[in-house]
Amino acid sequence: MKLVTSIVVMAVLFITNSVIAQEKASITAEVINVTSDSGKVGFALYDKASFMLKPIQAVNAKIVEGKSIVTFENVPYGEYAVICYHDKNDNDKMDFSPNGMPIEDYGASNNVMTFGPPTFEGAKFAVSEKNVSLKIKF
Repeated sequence: MKLVTSIVVMAVLFITNSVIAQEKASITAEVINVTSDSGKVGFALYDKASFMLKPIQAVNAKIVEGKSIVTFENVPYGEYAVICYHDKNDNDKMDFSPNGMPIEDYGASNNVMTFGPPTFEGAKFAVSEKNVSLKIKF
């Protein structure tokens, strides 16, 4: 009887872990038109609550032949947005002119560019059941 109970418990744990593991995915983001290979591209992943405050995940990536790619791993299903910028001078921040305009290229998921910072509604995308791949333009 103990053997049967042990087998049932193990089966339940296995199924539970399988279900939990399937509720996460990866997001691959690629900038396809970086103007030079100098510096790096900084990528930030946000949900609605964290948007433009503190990223859920942040990654810097090298630039090779005008392209830069990162993958955010173990992302729970939900809605997210990615913002990225070309850190040309490698100082780990986005630089602005004295009038507040950005002097380094930037982009967001869905490639919605307006005369102002990106919005979550404009940049959001869904993560559910499969991995997501994004191509972002500056």
